[in-house]
Amino acid sequence: MDLALLRTFVTVHRAGSFTRAAALLGLSQPAVTSQIRTLERQLGRPLFLRQARGVTPTTIGDELAHKAAPHLDALMEIAEAGPDEESSMRTLHLAGPPEFTAERALPALTAALTGQDGHGYALRASFGTAEKVLEGLAAGHHDLAIATARPRGALLTATPLCDEEHVLVAGERWAARLGLGGLGPGRPGPGGFGRGEQGRGGALSLESLPVVEVHETLPFVSRYWAAVFDARPAASGAVIVPDLRAVLACAASGAGLAVLPRYLCADALKRGDVLALLEPPVPPLRTYFLVVRTGTPAMPHIARAHEWLLRAAAEWS
Repeated sequence: MDLALLRTFVTVHRAGSFTRAAALLGLSQPAVTSQIRTLERQLGRPLFLRQARGVTPTTIGDELAHKAAPHLDALMEIAEAGPDEESSMRTLHLAGPPEFTAERALPALTAALTGQDGHGYALRASFGTAEKVLEGLAAGHHDLAIATARPRGALLTATPLCDEEHVLVAGERWAARLGLGGLGPGRPGPGGFGRGEQGRGGALSLESLPVVEVHETLPFVSRYWAAVFDARPAASGAVIVPDLRAVLACAASGAGLAVLPRYLCADALKRGDVLALLEPPVPPLRTYFLVVRTGTPAMPHIARAHEWLLRAAAEWS
């Protein structure tokens, strides 16, 4: 069986489209289609079901991809490294959300890389949304991904990494305007917190504050409002900036309220740069997943990084 045909097949399987696979391989779409048809003729079985948008693998196609993909990845890594002395330097390609990757994952990995266990490893990182990160991982652009969504299907394997607690915060002048002056654990803001009418009352008492968010859809605030108040936020974003570290800086400067991961704002809370407006008994949580292509943990540098991150996450609070 021709390895070039297998490589094209695996790329189509990961991309879910002849068009996207052609772009990844640097080939024309007719060339990709021809190679897949050749492989199907050799096997005597269809590998994909053609649909209006992309393709769906058959059972035989899925089985072949899961058997062949890890070995092709290993061969491609050897081919790209070359035979010179630096071929022992393996490069790990990591992708994830910018704030969590920068504040949590990269420090843990770079600390491991400087130790004895990390000798001979290089690291390349890229940032993106969960959808983009998982799409890039499936297409073979990354070795390891951190995502806030568990991928579907058998092509990617996800392991829960850690949970992050979300905190509703604002600068001191907004807290003072609400008459809070900083709240201790378990103390509600005006109108209380929780579900039902009492929860909605708490939400209404906060609607006079402008909102700082990462997107116009208010993903963090909406998730918090649903979990704590059983309601939707009525306010619109006063400041929209696509990085949670910038959201924190804006909230600390008095731009409005924000919902932030506790790990990201813990130091600012200690310094009093921002104040927690509520401390609900059960704070909203979001789970991070460590995701790999099925089969690739057999590759030593990916397995090591996977282990390092899981070990580091056990100590994150």
